Amino acid sequence: MNKRLILIMALMFGLGVVLAACAGVAVKPTASNFKNPVIKLESFMVPQYDGYWYYSKKIKPTKGQAGNHGAPLPMNFVFSIKNPNPYPILLEGFKFTVAFDKDFELVTVSNQESNWIPAGKTDQLRVTTMITTRSALLSLLVTGGFKLKARKMNVWQALQKWWKGVPEFSVPVTVKEGAATFSADGVIKVIPFQATFP
Repeated sequence: MNKRLILIMALMFGLGVVLAACAGVAVKPTASNFKNPVIKLESFMVPQYDGYWYYSKKIKPTKGQAGNHGAPLPMNFVFSIKNPNPYPILLEGFKFTVAFDKDFELVTVSNQESNWIPAGKTDQLRVTTMITTRSALLSLLVTGGFKLKARKMNVWQALQKWWKGVPEFSVPVTVKEGAATFSADGVIKVIPFQATFP
């Protein structure tokens, strides 16, 4: 009876050692087994809306100094990032360009915060930016003139359409030229992404 008990205990100990060894074997990240994370734009919103307005430096303000100023348009983007790998990955950089009406690029956003995404899990990233009618005006005057002319619109018509339509989701907001940088144990990958909302 004692021999049988000793044998059973030895087998259980051996099995425990084997299982512990198997559990300790983790998949090491390599360039060949690093699967691309899946990036999806989950939502977009304008958290505060102060209307559409613009005034030039020729106008005397009630308070403060005169200048060329325009209405702000803050924007929140929420992305889901799925890690399909059997090991955690580190998001080290996230950038994209925001365009209205798909063609009119108005601001490039860069988020350099680091964020670990566990193996097989999905995480969310919120990115906030803001443009003003002044900054959009300058961008359009430099790069968007021909596109506006092709659509038979002038700068002021476009700005009014966007400032009224973006908060109501009647103007498409496009995230383009997106690039997310991920790393895992020295392996680095840059994943392109783009999306349009709604």
